[in-house]
Amino acid sequence: MISDKNLARIAGLFYLIVIATGLFSEVFVRQALRVSGNALATAQNIQAHEMLFRWGFVADLINFVVGLPSVLILYYLFKRVNKFLLQLALLFVVIQTAVIAVNLLNQITPLLLLGNEAYLNTLPPNQLATLSLLSLNVQAQGYAIGLVFFGFYCVIVGYVIFKSQMLPKLLGVLYIISGLGYLINSFTMFLSTGFANPVFNYVAIPIFIGELSLCLWLLIMGVSNSKSINQKESSNQQSIAENGSLSKNLCPFLG
Repeated sequence: MISDKNLARIAGLFYLIVIATGLFSEVFVRQALRVSGNALATAQNIQAHEMLFRWGFVADLINFVVGLPSVLILYYLFKRVNKFLLQLALLFVVIQTAVIAVNLLNQITPLLLLGNEAYLNTLPPNQLATLSLLSLNVQAQGYAIGLVFFGFYCVIVGYVIFKSQMLPKLLGVLYIISGLGYLINSFTMFLSTGFANPVFNYVAIPIFIGELSLCLWLLIMGVSNSKSINQKESSNQQSIAENGSLSKNLCPFLG
């Protein structure tokens, strides 16, 4: 049977893959190839680096496939701290994964529009380029919607980590900050004219630090031995049982 410490390290490895694939797809593919406000230049970049664009799509798929086991392991490790909150967090992350996974259709649409299929000849190249950039814009908004749910997940899990004795409380605080950063980032985008995002540069670093800190700690250190927590819970339950028994014995005298 795998120990909790080794399970935590597996979760940390999976989380590192999630971070790496997410950064690759967002920074080195979408942001690198997209030219804001210039549909033709964006279309030319995608066509010139088609395989890179495809790898970005595949990286996002890997992100989701690997991310789910990671959150399930965290649920297993920390459910003794607050099972209800972690179940709520799991619900948020499942919704987030579903939203962004379906949203990947918008990410791959430019490859369909800029392909060599005969039916595409009915539209001029500039219109196809415009539709391609529009699909990428829709993808960005869908991604932001998904990150709202992930932001709530981070806040909840960060709180549970803070209340537990299995990881340093600082990691819980940093993870809560990451979640708040995601929420501030997405809602600022939704409420800004033209979906501008003036706070991204301010929240990106705290988000990255919070997630990477938890990831590396799990990968390198694992979690503290949870026997003390289980022993404390057992002693509390035993104390409650003894008090209940004592109350029953005293009932005839108290009555």
